[in-house]
Amino acid sequence: MNIRTPRLLLRTPERADAARLSLLAGDYDVACMTGSIPHPYSEQQAAEWIESVLAGEEGVVFAILRSGVVIGCTGYRAFGADHAELGYWIGKPYWGMGYGTEAVEALVAHAFGADGFDYLTASHFADNPASERVLKKPRLRRLGQRRARLRGAQRQNTMRDLPPRPRRGACRAPHSLVQR
Repeated sequence: MNIRTPRLLLRTPERADAARLSLLAGDYDVACMTGSIPHPYSEQQAAEWIESVLAGEEGVVFAILRSGVVIGCTGYRAFGADHAELGYWIGKPYWGMGYGTEAVEALVAHAFGADGFDYLTASHFADNPASERVLKKPRLRRLGQRRARLRGAQRQNTMRDLPPRPRRGACRAPHSLVQR
């Protein structure tokens, strides 16, 4: 499955992406803003992760490509039939160009359209205002904060969700309340 946006292609990661993923995600400034990417991040670790993606163990995952070059990853993992948690990262050379926003907005549309989730959740570290801006744009609202232990340190983690959408065929208001 591929998703195209005006500037990006989102596709399943391939084994040949391991070196590029290791280079980008292994940058300390990228890895330290995620809850799951180790630092350092070797090509072997990236290859093992790609194998787990291809085996269906990581949820729905897309490599993010710009002009045929991998620049990051995004995806979501279902937590029940009604919702999923989304995540993303963008390689440091591509920060500040709107690629994270474009990829996350496409991912949100895909999660609702393809899997029919009622709502989505995401989180970002409180000291990552760029990720906060990315997650605000598709209307993910702030739920609160919790402390998370990561790499031996306590960090503030801000949780967000995309409010539930109306069920297909559900009426938003009784016809008698609709003004004409």
